[in-house]
Amino acid sequence: MKKTKKRFRVSGRTLRNWMYGYIFLLPWLVGIFMLVLYPLANSFNFSMNTVRMMPTGMMLFNVGMQNYHDLFVLDTTFLQTLISLIVRMIPETAIIVSFSLIISLLLNLKIKGRAFFRSVFFLPVIIATGPVMNELVSQGVATVPMVNTMAISEAVSFLPLWVAEPVVSIFSSLILILWNSGVQILIFLAGLQKVNPTLYEAAKIDGGSGWECFWMITLPTIKPMILLNAIYTIIWLSTGGQNAMITLIYSNMFSTNRGYGYASAQAWVYSIAILLLLGLCWLLLRTPKDKPPKEIKRLQRKNY
Repeated sequence: MKKTKKRFRVSGRTLRNWMYGYIFLLPWLVGIFMLVLYPLANSFNFSMNTVRMMPTGMMLFNVGMQNYHDLFVLDTTFLQTLISLIVRMIPETAIIVSFSLIISLLLNLKIKGRAFFRSVFFLPVIIATGPVMNELVSQGVATVPMVNTMAISEAVSFLPLWVAEPVVSIFSSLILILWNSGVQILIFLAGLQKVNPTLYEAAKIDGGSGWECFWMITLPTIKPMILLNAIYTIIWLSTGGQNAMITLIYSNMFSTNRGYGYASAQAWVYSIAILLLLGLCWLLLRTPKDKPPKEIKRLQRKNY
């Protein structure tokens, strides 16, 4: 007997639901095409040209890959700044995620005034942004007075310059780093409140300590939140106002010697480096999917 193929039919109600879904997505789709994809294509076009501002308007002179060649061969400042930024960003991300996890565990306890303490830890995210953050940094508020940066510089003097400078800068701006943990604390709190309390009760009945409950129950449950916070932190640090790479690209954009084309090439290389860092973060922190046993797979193929 010939097997008859089942025709895929969609009911009118399903089509109606799809239409409603696309209507709600329409503003986002228009925004992504107009405010993201078009500027990306325009930026890549700039990176392949020399851009000159003329009285008649913007003029593009095609130079091919010359901007990227000059970026890697002639410009030593860009590569040094990029490497230092990546080297600094990795420990900063680990510090912020670890600090926010510890604070969220404390704020998740049943203590008096925990709503107030949650507001206190989130307050720097609202206040210390933009010009306020620049003013605080210029006044030295972000530094720890008790930290002797000279002693730290001497201790890491055996390291290469592009590694030693980020290490010293982390200690000199430790408060500024911890100020960036407000959103991460809220994300961890949301994950901790989703953990089933009966799991802790069953573990304590079996004699599990608080340390064992953390490693066996809490940490595996909130592991997706750790990945989310790490990705959010990397993006936040890579686009923040205190970013040396953003400042360098901005200065080259309005430079008479280089201009928009060269700055666009720098922006593309910087974006690719951040994407690679995000991919590495995803590979290290992702939660592998549970694979069904071979017997279940065999039965599924047989029934299909």
